[in-house]
Amino acid sequence: MHVEDRGPWSIGEVAGKTGLSVKLIRHWSDMGLVPPTARTAAGYRAYDSGAVARLELARTLRDLGLGLPVIRDVLDREQTLAEVAAAHLDALEAQIRTLRSQQAVLRAVARHEPTAEGLAFMNRTARLSTAERRTIIHDFVTRAIGDLDVPSYRRGLLAATPELPDNPTDEQVDAWLELSDLVTDPALLSGVRRMARYAAEHAPGEHDEETLRAAQEVTDDWTERVNTAIREGIAPDSPAADPVVEAVVAAWIPTQAQTRDKVRTDSASARRLLLEQLEVASDTGVERYWQLLCVINGQSVRPSMEVAGDWLKTALRANPEPGARAAELGDLYDAGTDAWEPAGVLDACERTLNAVGGVVSAVDRDLFDRPTPCAGWDVRTLLNHLVWENLVWSGLANGVPRLDATADHLGEDHIEAFRSAAQGTLTAFRRPGMLDQRYGPAPGRRLVEQLIIEMLVHCWDLAKAIGHPRDLVADLAESALPVVREIYGALPRTAGGSFAPPRPTPQDAPALDRLAGYLGRTVT
Repeated sequence: MHVEDRGPWSIGEVAGKTGLSVKLIRHWSDMGLVPPTARTAAGYRAYDSGAVARLELARTLRDLGLGLPVIRDVLDREQTLAEVAAAHLDALEAQIRTLRSQQAVLRAVARHEPTAEGLAFMNRTARLSTAERRTIIHDFVTRAIGDLDVPSYRRGLLAATPELPDNPTDEQVDAWLELSDLVTDPALLSGVRRMARYAAEHAPGEHDEETLRAAQEVTDDWTERVNTAIREGIAPDSPAADPVVEAVVAAWIPTQAQTRDKVRTDSASARRLLLEQLEVASDTGVERYWQLLCVINGQSVRPSMEVAGDWLKTALRANPEPGARAAELGDLYDAGTDAWEPAGVLDACERTLNAVGGVVSAVDRDLFDRPTPCAGWDVRTLLNHLVWENLVWSGLANGVPRLDATADHLGEDHIEAFRSAAQGTLTAFRRPGMLDQRYGPAPGRRLVEQLIIEMLVHCWDLAKAIGHPRDLVADLAESALPVVREIYGALPRTAGGSFAPPRPTPQDAPALDRLAGYLGRTVT
């Protein structure tokens, strides 16, 4: 409003000019906030242009949320507008942060439905300031590392503090709540301390950026090599894993030059040391800690290395020195007794594939999403694997290795896909001379044995998944048991390996149940 330089005006006229009510103007006048300029002869209040300007400023400050005492200070010039604005801005920002914290808690409650105790924890945690969040991490790192001589490791942990933005996403809020809980877990404290202690014992002191970068590059290298091997279907406890281990060790050895161990060549001792380092470093809690920090800070999250780490640790255990597993199998194959005579192994293979084909034919498409005894596999994935096993073994027999384990081999007709692949296997195995031809450490008849064993155990998996009778080809399963114990008995039964530890199975159980139990299946 443009206030002309004249007056005075009555309280009613001022109300019309400012848009304020007569009642409010009278109230502010009585408080001394905007006193009248004069009184008329009849005792009525009158206001000049200065009083009207004062009223308009008071209204503006009130609309911005300031209280009357602060407004009085500004009007009386005890505080400047800039000072009041700065103070009020700080208060408003604190209020906004509080509201956002409350909003975050309510969203998290809607997603997770916590207990009363969990709700209290979420509320306390979400309200923490940036400094308080940093203190939580600093205290955790201090408790975990103590006085160990690992300055580079310590700095790296302290530098990675949670910087939750003012307006976090639901994912960031969840990550902060999870991280706040995780750092109170004694298991995480032990994991971080175990890594720090190992570093202090084997590579103490400062490490320059080049050394740290080289270590990260080696990690990226081995995870890529291992993930490629997994995609290609290479079992970590087979001789085929040895070249992968050899390449990993060759890239890793240069990073050990500054350590107290100083390994120089690929050997049993080098592989033991690498396995030891992986076992110390492969802590899922510590990995989760770093993932959560990345989410909170809006950084890209590195893919989990758990699966690749389990594969490499299993491969190191099964191949403890260069060529060890291949040599072991070579001796076993040359000295061992065949489960079936050379001529009989083909008949056993055909009967096994026919039995598996019968179970495959019993699978309706509406059963595809059922879980199976194979961890993480549904029925369709298992069917795809059965087809691939035939493709890969017939490819080996024909000298054409397959590297497409994760491709879709079923198409639209799983029954025909298996029938066709099984027929191709039998054709390859019946090739003249195949049974005596050497394939690495094994004669061809041993490849046929391997496929029989794979088909038997996965036939059991499929039968159990769909509720099909499991007392199949009992004589073949009985004959296969000694071969399975001979070949797989010494393999590491750990995460990442082909088989879980043997499970107890009644002695009078069907032979296929006992075979499955020996290879880690739970027989019920």
